[in-house]
Amino acid sequence: MITDRLLGRSGAVFLAIVLAVAVLVPLSNLALPAGSALRVPDYMMPLLGKYLCYALLALSVDLVWGYAGILSLGHGAFFALGGYAMGMYLMRQIGARGVYGNPVLPDFMVFLNYKELPWFWQGFDHFPFAALMVLAAPGLLAFVFGWFAFRSRVTGVYLSIITQAMTYALLLAFFRNDMGFGGNNGLTDFKDILGFPVQAQGTRAALFFLSAVALAGGFLLCRAVVTSKLGKVLVAIRDAESRTRFIGYRVETYKLFVWTLSAMLAGVAGALYVPQVGIINPSEFAPASSIETVIWVAVGGRGTLAGAALGAVVVNAGKTWFTGVFPEVWLFALGLLFVLVTLLLPKGILGTAAEWWTGRRRPAVRDLDDEDGVARPVDARGAPVPAE
Repeated sequence: MITDRLLGRSGAVFLAIVLAVAVLVPLSNLALPAGSALRVPDYMMPLLGKYLCYALLALSVDLVWGYAGILSLGHGAFFALGGYAMGMYLMRQIGARGVYGNPVLPDFMVFLNYKELPWFWQGFDHFPFAALMVLAAPGLLAFVFGWFAFRSRVTGVYLSIITQAMTYALLLAFFRNDMGFGGNNGLTDFKDILGFPVQAQGTRAALFFLSAVALAGGFLLCRAVVTSKLGKVLVAIRDAESRTRFIGYRVETYKLFVWTLSAMLAGVAGALYVPQVGIINPSEFAPASSIETVIWVAVGGRGTLAGAALGAVVVNAGKTWFTGVFPEVWLFALGLLFVLVTLLLPKGILGTAAEWWTGRRRPAVRDLDDEDGVARPVDARGAPVPAE
């Protein structure tokens, strides 16, 4: 078992690194000259920002899987809904600058002969409303889904399959042109966000900074949840759900709360992801994307929070390198990575490292005490450990 003290230390280090990256990377990109070896290139800013968004998504999955035992294979749906909410706002900001020059209808609606803006697009020309929908859309879906699933006491692999079916159903729905979300092409060709050009160097640096701050804030929120009494109940539900219910806890309420909170965090990750990559389409609903997120968490360390974020960055950095050097073997490499981690590092990178450190610091036991022949524990230096 990984101690709370070790988790706290790793979390503090993780938080310090994220905040340092939030400041130093944008400063490097904006302040240093183009020829400097320490300067982060312009093309790297959205790529690194994307990694941070994935880290926040992995954090949300670890909250429900690592601490509540809910293996979600559908968190890509919440990520995509948050992304679509932001994409709709960005599309409304294009106005008459689109290909067809329509000040109200996005280009794809003009192409599909829409006569007026659909009712569910109303309000997305205002950023506060869009920001609210980033949280409300995935949160509402998670709440409704969780209400029926948890109160029906669907657990284990059955719940995982249902979450995968949910995201696949949304994938099929959003592929349809008559849904009003751009069909298979999705939403793209963004121009401005809050009046600033999306492609501008300063805007990209600001989006990177916001992604890092969101990751730090999400980590602090998750950490506050898992270290509270609520977190202890969640762990009890994970380890012995029937016993936890038997002693009087309303298990469904706890699971519904953390499930909805996790979905909203995933929605924030999706909203920050879209302006940095420049597109959102139904492929984000693909079940494979949600499964890949679970792999990130497993690689970094389930139930560690910081490890989940680390796994997301490590795996996606490897994906970027592999797809550039060996594009045809990336999926095989990902599968091999998951198998090796499962067999050799079942607790992930951070979990295994923390377990090793705990074992290294655990007091040794001398064979016999010199005085009375009783074995007593000693510390790493051989000094007796006082009895508690």
